[in-house]
Amino acid sequence: MIYYSTNGQAPVATLEKAVVKGLAEDKGLYMPQQIKPLPTDFYENIEKMTFHEIAFQVASSFFGEDIDKDALRNIVNDTLSFDCPVHQINERIYSLELFHGPTLAFKDVGARFMARLLQYFIGKKDNGKLVNVLVATSGDTGSAVANGFLGVEGIHVYVLYPKGKVSKIQECQFTTLGKNITALEVEGTFDDCQALVKNAFMDTELNAHMQLTSANSINVARFLPQAFYYFNAYARMKALGKADNLVICVPSGNFGNITAALFGHAMGLPIKRFIAANNANNVFYEYLQTGKYNPRASIQTIANAMDVGAPSNFARIIDLYKNDYNTIKTLISGATYNDSQIKDAMNQCYQANKYVLDPHGACGYQALCDGLNEGEYGVFCETAHPAKFKDTVESAIGTEIEIPERLAAFMKGSKQSVMMDNTFENFKAFLMQEAQQ
Repeated sequence: MIYYSTNGQAPVATLEKAVVKGLAEDKGLYMPQQIKPLPTDFYENIEKMTFHEIAFQVASSFFGEDIDKDALRNIVNDTLSFDCPVHQINERIYSLELFHGPTLAFKDVGARFMARLLQYFIGKKDNGKLVNVLVATSGDTGSAVANGFLGVEGIHVYVLYPKGKVSKIQECQFTTLGKNITALEVEGTFDDCQALVKNAFMDTELNAHMQLTSANSINVARFLPQAFYYFNAYARMKALGKADNLVICVPSGNFGNITAALFGHAMGLPIKRFIAANNANNVFYEYLQTGKYNPRASIQTIANAMDVGAPSNFARIIDLYKNDYNTIKTLISGATYNDSQIKDAMNQCYQANKYVLDPHGACGYQALCDGLNEGEYGVFCETAHPAKFKDTVESAIGTEIEIPERLAAFMKGSKQSVMMDNTFENFKAFLMQEAQQ
């Protein structure tokens, strides 16, 4: 498969280059030259398939030309050590529980898949050169990537996160690991962290000294595997006899997750329409209303993993639909909720259904409550375990929630982080010093 840049000014790339480089030379995001529809019989029998079987078929369509079949199956099997069930909330709304992975967040699949894919390509070269993974996080990306890459030979990960703007448990999940994981605590916002990462890829001197790639959803190997979720959701809803007129709602920050869902739709996945649920960082919602995209500085909210004011994957959505605003608006609707509304959604869902939402899932749940039409069924992504936002959730629902042992174990570690301002000059100096060690 050949990959091209959304900015259209960079040479085309192989999958290996797209994964190892992360970002194209013209600062664009890589896109596959073709999106292959899956055969009709796949959809006719999908409800009889396991999550692993579905994921392998989808992965084969994305990556099968470039990876040995047995190696790809091993990567999929290693990535999916857990299931992602749908849970009925009420008669028409279901939760797709994406928090059963190692860090109890939806990004576990993409992070683990990318780690194994990158390891596969490194193994083919076997040149002994260290690959340095840069990842900016507003919460769950950092923990998923850090744990997905922990101990992987030949790879070192640098996690950049905004100081004071992630939950304590999220922070513990990537600052207590050590080994090949370095946490950088940045004075600024997620957008500042993301800008540092992107600028690093474009710096000629830095790239001459270090082999750099990204594990944010700008990397095709990170965001594409998230499409597995939506095929699985359709299969489980079809088994329940509720797959017709199915609406998928995705809490959205950097828009990698919903972009993966849209790729699935382009492959023939019969989802009627999509809803992108925003917190107060609602530049995409405004785009849907006006046709104008105006990125800006992010606002801190209780749904911190969605605190993104300039979502990178907007470029992929625009490219996927050839900048056709009417097509985008027809297929995707938007919703936006402030902190007070998010808390109300968590409380209402708990009181009515005894189901505990995290702040991000609450946006998805409320968007379906507000936006489902007659005859439609809705599935929203519950993207992280609510215990990762324990104080916020407990204050919203008035009930104490238990911290799973997997999360509690992270809290016992000692924090290790490097303080840094948000200037690229100092970030580059730090990396250059790292390269000399």
